[in-house]
Amino acid sequence: MKKTLITLSAVTLALSSVLSGCANMDDTQRRTGTGAAIGAAAGAVIGAATASKKDRGKGAAIGAAAGAALGAGGGYLWSKRMQEQQAAMEQATQGTGIEVSQTQDNRLKIEIPSDVSFDSGSATIKPSLRPVLDNLASNLAQHPGTRVTIIGHTDASGSDAVNNPLSLNRAAAVRDYLVPRGVASSRISVDGRGAREPVADNATPQGRAQNRRVEIFIAEQN
Repeated sequence: MKKTLITLSAVTLALSSVLSGCANMDDTQRRTGTGAAIGAAAGAVIGAATASKKDRGKGAAIGAAAGAALGAGGGYLWSKRMQEQQAAMEQATQGTGIEVSQTQDNRLKIEIPSDVSFDSGSATIKPSLRPVLDNLASNLAQHPGTRVTIIGHTDASGSDAVNNPLSLNRAAAVRDYLVPRGVASSRISVDGRGAREPVADNATPQGRAQNRRVEIFIAEQN
């Protein structure tokens, strides 16, 4: 009976600590916070149940913290800082055709189409993309606790021997533009996916243009 009371107290504490900050959250943050609360409750129960009698309260607290992180999805919450970054990039890219969105795993995604980023077959950044990357670099410099993943894509024209290095070179070109503008290279990882992840039909010119793109993902450090 005593064990049950201790466990229930731990669950109540876990839920109240996570949900207490939900009042001023938007829908996205509230959903993430709810997931964290559920994870915290489950973690508290498991932590209390598996700990020794002496350390049961401590086990519940540790379990609650771990469960909250997992329940939030991706290991972190969609914080006010991330919300601010999204708003800033939406403003900076307005009217450019660049899409800014929040992913399901709580990353900020910036999708840059070919007409803004690179000419066909080229890894040289277009002049139209530079102001956007200037704004992004400034934004990232103000939020040093984030990491950046840049992924280049091509259409299906040409062979993998051409497309794979071209997509990687495009991602690297974006990284090399950001680094001299105050974004530490240690925060950035790059990858090239070639033509392996199309978002449109490669049989049409319009579809191929959509597939030639660069995606930038920004996430808070775990």
